[in-house]
Amino acid sequence: MAGCCRFYRIKRKAQNKVMPKRYPALLLAVALSGAAAYAQSASQLPDAPTPATDTPTLRNVPRNLMHDQAGIWTFPVHMNSGGALEGIVFVVAAAGLGADDRNIMQNHFHDQNTINHANTASEGLTGLLGAAPAVFYGIGHLRHDDDAQRTGVMAGEAIVDSLAVNQVIKACARRERPTVDNARGKFFANGVGFDSSFASNHSVVAWSSAAVIASEYNGFMTRILVYGLASGVSVTRIVSRNHFPSDVLVGSGVGWIIGRYVFRRHNRGQL
Repeated sequence: MAGCCRFYRIKRKAQNKVMPKRYPALLLAVALSGAAAYAQSASQLPDAPTPATDTPTLRNVPRNLMHDQAGIWTFPVHMNSGGALEGIVFVVAAAGLGADDRNIMQNHFHDQNTINHANTASEGLTGLLGAAPAVFYGIGHLRHDDDAQRTGVMAGEAIVDSLAVNQVIKACARRERPTVDNARGKFFANGVGFDSSFASNHSVVAWSSAAVIASEYNGFMTRILVYGLASGVSVTRIVSRNHFPSDVLVGSGVGWIIGRYVFRRHNRGQL
């Protein structure tokens, strides 16, 4: 009997040593799966009417932004059961990853040289995707390419829409950054304001811009390129200790869904 008890204790200790290593990876896999499922709910956003005044031109941007925001903030009213289920999956996945945020950031990404390089990379990649709307519009104007001009306007519109939504999320969440208080990641903290870690503005900008570009120019290599750049932003925001993993997951999801929504609203029937 004593031998059996000793064997059981050894087995339990071995399991406890293994699980912490697997748990973050498992949560990340579940979270990414949930994000992919919820991404499909972009089609559940309401189909706003598309009169001539809503065409994606610089002149119509203010009007289009108002229509976008109305559709985005009221989409739960129009969501069907499939979209609601996908939304629940995404929330559960984000919450699951968020539960391990502290453990991940306390035990990883402490090399200062790596942090500095990751921060530089995240700023550069975000700047590249953030400048893409102006580049597309400028090239389209010079070459008289209407598609490129439309892409530039839609991508810029998506970035503004996504940032507007994310600022509300930040103001409500008021989460501390991973560099504060040993990466406890407290929500509703005093003095945080719009510098909230939740959710990532860089990820929002990158994924909203990438979603429009990949939807308009939907070749395989284009998608690999723009989504690869956006993924680079997401990963480097974590490695640079600017954000927790769940901050990046939610920011990426917000940007992707709103980018797809803006494209869909101006290109009815192309999704």
